[in-house]
Amino acid sequence: MALYVIGDLHLSFGTDKPMEVFGPHWENHAEKLRAGFETVREEDTTVVCGDISWGMNLAEAREDFLFLHSLPGRKIILKGNHDYWWTTAANGMRFLAENGIDSIVFLNNNCLFYGAVALCGTRGWSCDPDGSEQDRKLLRRELMRLETSLKAAGEREKLVFLHYPPKLLTCEWTEAIDLLCAYGVRNCWYGHLHGPGCAQAFEGEYRNVRFRLVSADHVQFIPQKILR
Repeated sequence: MALYVIGDLHLSFGTDKPMEVFGPHWENHAEKLRAGFETVREEDTTVVCGDISWGMNLAEAREDFLFLHSLPGRKIILKGNHDYWWTTAANGMRFLAENGIDSIVFLNNNCLFYGAVALCGTRGWSCDPDGSEQDRKLLRRELMRLETSLKAAGEREKLVFLHYPPKLLTCEWTEAIDLLCAYGVRNCWYGHLHGPGCAQAFEGEYRNVRFRLVSADHVQFIPQKILR
């Protein structure tokens, strides 16, 4: 049994959103993902850090979920900024059940468990200090969701997964990092950044928390093993 993480699959089987427009490395990326999952076994778990599907609603996202379901192991998904199909986790779980998809669960206002470890997280939002009042409102809301997830973990070791980076080379989401430190979190994975944007990523240890970028194109479409 092993735990993996990857982000930003950007699947588009039910929509016309070819990812090749973002660079040649995205050509046939669904098949690259399938090949990348070859080392994942049915008993393993993979956390997907948002931006699952370009579908504008659950019906458009159906083929993308079926593709993800066809990959081995349990998949834990959280919301990304391009997951327009997302309404509520309850609606999503109902849709998955109706389509016989039982290998996918949602990380949203909760935490899930991998052995003795708690898997916590939320979408997050941009840490741009020049953001609008609406941006700051969204950050406050996401901070509450992150704390709800951390509280649900109790005294277990906590691993945190976000879609947006909590820290870049140019700015940081200080309140979220304060929260990670307060709850003793030592590891945080995130996505959202692609191509040239990856140069702005902070990867390494900061305030006793280790941060890592796992966007699919950044990790060559291969899920990254983080626990056995």
